[in-house]
Amino acid sequence: MALTHFDREGHAHMVDVGAKAVTDRMAVAAVEVRMRPETLALVTEGKARKGDVLGVARLAGIMAAKRTAELIPLCHPLPITSVALDLAADPALPGVRITATVKTSGRTGVEMEALTAASVAALTVYDMLKAAEKSMRIDGLHVVLKEGGKSGRYEAKP
Repeated sequence: MALTHFDREGHAHMVDVGAKAVTDRMAVAAVEVRMRPETLALVTEGKARKGDVLGVARLAGIMAAKRTAELIPLCHPLPITSVALDLAADPALPGVRITATVKTSGRTGVEMEALTAASVAALTVYDMLKAAEKSMRIDGLHVVLKEGGKSGRYEAKP
């Protein structure tokens, strides 16, 4: 399979999507922030020193999705129509599960926007709680689902 971000000489370039059809596209990415149970309790009990951990992380993820093209060199700026982040405390991890869903109607997909949203939300959770626990881990960032465009539907296997 040829990589589209390289020209015939092997130089990186931005892919020309001008001839692609405008279609509805959607991507979902997920990640986990693992922490000690007592750190998670700060989140669930609303006792984190910096404030509402999940609310701030949700906003950070939304903002990050909208700025993906500024962060990832060969990403196209896209007219994002929707960004939603679900952040859930999960005592079974223990930690926070984060899911980012991004939608657009455009010529290229939003996988990078969903991945960026999820990762920045996870980094924000870490930042908000690092005074309590520096050993937190951010694990498993991946695309869960992608729909639309020429390649159609992709769903990660569990």
